[in-house]
Amino acid sequence: MTGRLAGKTALIIGMAQGIGKGTAVRFAEEGANLVLADWDEAGGRKTADELGAQFIRTDISKMADAEAAVALALSAFGRLDIIVQNAGIYPWQLIEDTTTDDWDRVMGVNLRGSFHAAKAALKPMREQGYGRILFTSSITGPHVTSPGHGHYSATKAGINGFIRSAALEFSGFGITVNGVEPGNIMTEGMQEHRGDAHIASMVAAIPLGRLGSVRDVANAFLFLASDEASYITGTTIVVDGGQLLPEGNDFRIVPTGA
Repeated sequence: MTGRLAGKTALIIGMAQGIGKGTAVRFAEEGANLVLADWDEAGGRKTADELGAQFIRTDISKMADAEAAVALALSAFGRLDIIVQNAGIYPWQLIEDTTTDDWDRVMGVNLRGSFHAAKAALKPMREQGYGRILFTSSITGPHVTSPGHGHYSATKAGINGFIRSAALEFSGFGITVNGVEPGNIMTEGMQEHRGDAHIASMVAAIPLGRLGSVRDVANAFLFLASDEASYITGTTIVVDGGQLLPEGNDFRIVPTGA
């Protein structure tokens, strides 16, 4: 590996499995000092132990928990250079069946949690004149959606709006704010909750012919966290294998002989 994050301290929230775990692994490979946070204490500690990282149980819907995670990074390593807010929930509920409590729970983790992460990280990053604030958004909400994802879609569209506002407000402090919009990614949750037929139907809609891997998403986060992205702020990178591109399902071109 190239050591692109050597000497940098990264706090990753929502990393017990899936995209967050993949990002933690990728950042560790590139030399980052890691503080990892998740509400799932058993899963989070297991990943942290595997990577030799600090861990703190965190409910990102609570501001005090966000502040405690940032405080751990500062006490352990003296600075906080990168924060990745990946924690999110996505219960399947039709709008007519969604209660106000259901709505508030998804908003609390996904959208309020993003505000908490950014606000908690702002002070130390502003004082040191450097920071990378990163969010997991989604193509669901900003671009596409499906029945049962009303609350989830609203949070991800909201995160994109928040990214733009925070990027402007923080631009004078040496802090960039960006996000990654994954498409359909093969995670533990995908394997557990989607059957083979459903996964095959998703693959059929992707021009590159496969679901994304957590490493595909982690590599996008790595780029945005690195100094290579120092002139990029207020935007997102779509990682979807071309899923958003086709107008219909006739996009596959079979090469002919030369």
